[in-house]
Amino acid sequence: MKRAERSHVIVTGGAQGIGRIVTCQLIENGYNVSIFDIDGEAMEELKHVFNNKYCQFFVTDVSNEVSVKSCIRAAVKRFGPIYGLVNNAVCTIFKPMEELSLNEWNMALGTNLTGTFLCCKHAVSNLKETHGSIVNMASTRVFQSEPNTESYSASKGGIYALTHAMAISLGPNVRVNSISPGWIDVSAARKKANAIQEKISPEDHAQHPAGRVGNGLDIARMVLFLLNKENSFITGQNFVVDGGMTKKMIYI
Repeated sequence: MKRAERSHVIVTGGAQGIGRIVTCQLIENGYNVSIFDIDGEAMEELKHVFNNKYCQFFVTDVSNEVSVKSCIRAAVKRFGPIYGLVNNAVCTIFKPMEELSLNEWNMALGTNLTGTFLCCKHAVSNLKETHGSIVNMASTRVFQSEPNTESYSASKGGIYALTHAMAISLGPNVRVNSISPGWIDVSAARKKANAIQEKISPEDHAQHPAGRVGNGLDIARMVLFLLNKENSFITGQNFVVDGGMTKKMIYI
């Protein structure tokens, strides 16, 4: 198989939100990107935005092993061995625990945690070949919580632990790190039906020690840093990108 001149990165949940902005930055910085997303409508819209020479689209259910294996096989056929895997696909269900069904709990863990595991499992042979990098998307909810976030927080906590476990298992051939975003405003980076810019007040910005709410580029730049081969001494780590909010003591 002929190796692609541009390194190949898979971004799950790459059609909207943080994933969409990460995909854009990867393409601009010289990568070929395979977008895995379950939302076919969002991906159809992106086909008119991204240069298809450097980007390909796969309707993928990351919680389904057959779907993951098939899409990884097809992605490699087009762009060659995988150098980077950004596990960003997410299912967000915020409900009081008494109202949260077992099916909803399993959906959240299936997409967020099991999906991360399955994509890593079936990409790892490629990643070993390329001495590649895995970037998992965790959350500041790994360390602190708001009410009614049990399924989401549990899945992200699992990603945090899975990251350092895989870093030990896969080293030295594959680096594995995670990012824990805080408040990242990507409300406008969605498919047209859902793209409504959230109103953010001066008070919202001011509560952050960094002086502002985050944006998708803050996360994309961290992804680029962790994919960079020059940062080969960094593995098994979690990077909190939250404008300093997890270090701020708040008393009401």
